[in-house]
Amino acid sequence: MKKNTFYITTAIDYVNAEPHIGHAYQKIIADAISRWNKLNGKEVFFVTGTDEHGKKVAESARVAGKKSKEWVDFVSDKFKEAWKSLDIDYDRFIRTTDKDHEKTVNDFTELVNKSGDIYKGKYEGIYCIRCETYYTEKDLINGECTFHRGIKLENVKEETYFFKLSKYEKFLLELYKKHPEFILPESRRNEVINRVKEGLRDLSITRGSLDWGIPFKLDKKHVLYVWFEALISYYTATREKGREKFWPADIHLLGRDNTWFHAVIWPAMLKSAGIDLPRTVFNHGFLTFNGQKISKSLGNSISVTELVKKYGADTMRYFVCRQFPLAEGNDGDFSESSLVKRNNTELADKLGNLVSRVSALAEKYGIESTKSKTLNFDELDKIKKYLDNFELDKTLNELFSYVDRCNEYVQEKKPWESGDKKVLYELIVAIKNLSILLSPFIPSTSEKIAKHFHFKIDLKEINKAYKVQPVKKSEILFKKIEFHEELQKQNINKSSEGIVKMSELKFDDWQNVDLRVGKILEVEDLKESEKLYKLKIDLGTDHRTLVAGIKKHYTIKELKGNKFIFLANLEPRKIMGIKSEAMILAASSGDKLSLVKPDRDAEVGSRLG
Repeated sequence: MKKNTFYITTAIDYVNAEPHIGHAYQKIIADAISRWNKLNGKEVFFVTGTDEHGKKVAESARVAGKKSKEWVDFVSDKFKEAWKSLDIDYDRFIRTTDKDHEKTVNDFTELVNKSGDIYKGKYEGIYCIRCETYYTEKDLINGECTFHRGIKLENVKEETYFFKLSKYEKFLLELYKKHPEFILPESRRNEVINRVKEGLRDLSITRGSLDWGIPFKLDKKHVLYVWFEALISYYTATREKGREKFWPADIHLLGRDNTWFHAVIWPAMLKSAGIDLPRTVFNHGFLTFNGQKISKSLGNSISVTELVKKYGADTMRYFVCRQFPLAEGNDGDFSESSLVKRNNTELADKLGNLVSRVSALAEKYGIESTKSKTLNFDELDKIKKYLDNFELDKTLNELFSYVDRCNEYVQEKKPWESGDKKVLYELIVAIKNLSILLSPFIPSTSEKIAKHFHFKIDLKEINKAYKVQPVKKSEILFKKIEFHEELQKQNINKSSEGIVKMSELKFDDWQNVDLRVGKILEVEDLKESEKLYKLKIDLGTDHRTLVAGIKKHYTIKELKGNKFIFLANLEPRKIMGIKSEAMILAASSGDKLSLVKPDRDAEVGSRLG
């Protein structure tokens, strides 16, 4: 009997920072896929959540001056708020601090241990705290983590417990050969196969130097490595009564930085525990901005809630599904101007205008049933194939070709001149088709259209007759947006005066940016400016030039020879033709500005955190 359930998961996100558009991209895609399967009559289970253990999270809590549990509760709520704003209709938001997860992890660990796959030993190697990952020298690029360039790596040496990952090398290679759909897209599969063929090392799965984690059942002096226990969350969600039927997962949807954990470590863990494997691990590309991974530490993080407030959830959802070819697995460069263009030309001018014109003419002239099939949608099989292949962009391209066809039909038939009720009826049936097929992508708008014209969002209704009834002109579905300034200029890089205010440094800025004690050696008054000083500063490792707009708040005497806190790892910029190579940290209240300085005689070059 064909399985009529569908289980999709996203990555569970670290709570060291609030969600940004990179996180939202994945959740929107997963939600669209989930809704499409519901539309096709499947019983769907959609799980997302937060990864709340590990050194990085504990460090973020410490820097924020909060207890770990207090911190993860706070940030986890931020993710829930963001997903609510985007109409992400998940079935469970799992947290790795949930009690049922801890129980499942302990049961799972026991199964792996019974297979003889856990042993005690000593680990010595390289560790990246940002991605909570152990690396070998060959994994690095110029001595740096592939995904966190410029971040100092730790050399870890400690007693640990290992999982016998090396035991499963042959099993994994056979899995990839027999089930190529297990790793998608193909480019990721090839990367994994080549790396596995180089040989697998056993995986350190506990930490004895950390207390923020799930206690290791076999030795309470240790906690489980975050990546070992976090993966099990997908299985935990299906241990709830009535949800056991959903395992194994149909799709784990993840970013490409998670490929190794989910395509190598996770199936080996499941095999060891005697649990069925998921069908597909799909690893999409990153959203980038100017060619770089979106990150607050780089000053280019784009807030989810701010974008939703500015453009609306459906515009956001449509844009990320339409703009980026998910199936290819490549990175996509985010551009606010592109978002505005798609909103104005496709959602407002094409779809919105079609609904507005047809409803207004139907209100004026009425409608009359006809059996004409001129505007029938006959590409449903093509749509299904596209979505089975993760080609959401092609799906939307096909649907908007149908929108174009409808608009061309309006122009051809000129119902505003003829008052042809049958033509208007045909167009309303087409609008019904569009609303149903677009509902996974722009659910709020589709519901508005369905409610206005009084029909149900149901795939069985495609091309079916529409009940003749009075129709009123619809409200405007998508307003045109004027685009003036790139959103990315509104983050901490927006400062043209060499100051970064503490209010502009958000959650993971404190964790990721290079904040250092520096000493001001020289101060030059830039006479042509009412605000700017040119500073020469000593950061311990080097001397730099900084232009800062603090003239109205500090005298030269108050600055020269004193120590303050500087942001040292942002890209240099030119201010008044002078290359400014750092920023000075400040707190602000109204018009008052206070520079941040160490309260004791800290050494020049000392780093915060």
